[in-house]
Amino acid sequence: MQQLPLIEKMIHGAVSIEKTETYMKPWRLPYSQAELFLPNGIGGQAELPAGVRIVLRSNTRQIRIGLLAVSEMMQMDCLVNGILNKALLIHSGETYANFNDLSDGSKLIEIYLSQKTAVSITDIWIDEGAEWELVEDSRLHWITYGSSITHCYYSESPSKTWPALVSNKLDFNLTCLGYSGNCFLEPMVARMIRDMPADFISICAGINIIRGNALSDRTFQAALLGFIQIIRDKQKDVPIAIISPIFNREFEKVENKVGLSIEKTRKEILQVIEILKNAGDQHLYYFDGLELFGEDFEMYMPDGLHPNAEGDKIMAARFQQMVEANVPVQGKEKMKK
Repeated sequence: MQQLPLIEKMIHGAVSIEKTETYMKPWRLPYSQAELFLPNGIGGQAELPAGVRIVLRSNTRQIRIGLLAVSEMMQMDCLVNGILNKALLIHSGETYANFNDLSDGSKLIEIYLSQKTAVSITDIWIDEGAEWELVEDSRLHWITYGSSITHCYYSESPSKTWPALVSNKLDFNLTCLGYSGNCFLEPMVARMIRDMPADFISICAGINIIRGNALSDRTFQAALLGFIQIIRDKQKDVPIAIISPIFNREFEKVENKVGLSIEKTRKEILQVIEILKNAGDQHLYYFDGLELFGEDFEMYMPDGLHPNAEGDKIMAARFQQMVEANVPVQGKEKMKK
């Protein structure tokens, strides 16, 4: 087999790439500034490469990804021309992922990295004599920010999270900023999104703020409005969809210690959008969490909070419908298969 050079442009969906003499490691924040993203790089979640993939075009029949020994069992998915070819389990301590029996001819190869653990890539190998090239992704760039419901730690596989499913269906270039246990409208994340290329941004905020008593009835609206306005410093006309919390029986009507319930949060999100629209922002869109994933789908949340594999499919389909019906994201270019 022939060894390919480790090139940062092979990695799509990351915010930054930590590159040393021996490995490349994708991050979902600027890794050199991780200490500024309190606490501990968004609770350590920005190291977990949800939505991140290795992308190249080649006529190889196999591709081997070398890894620093993984700390826990994880999964990586290989898509060929946008279709899942193989889902591979990599066990703790293993140092490579081998994808065989790829189709003949030149094809688009996407290796989705695990969303569950940090991944450091040491080598990439393809067939001896096979041709290959980097892929420039000119599709519309979608940034989605949220909590574990967006991170999708418990999804069936990294290419079957609901953001990955949506991006594949709508042919978006995905950057997933779902951070499990977080999403507290951190100003540093807003600054990061502000400075990233984007054609569509979605923000799913509320559930951890409510569960963690992090913002009150007094402070939630101000924090959300400020978060959006920071993004608007540069992303003046980019469509932004604000997604209110999906159904959660525990906090749907019951107020937390600081006076917020999910019902109240939905109303406050709508008020923020109305305030900003009245101030001249005509590129904001409201996605009702109950329409996205309401009580009728509670059976697909085994823990009452996170959609399962079937729930991911439902949420992806409904989010796609809401985007197509409400958000003017036009001029998409397909990544040639």
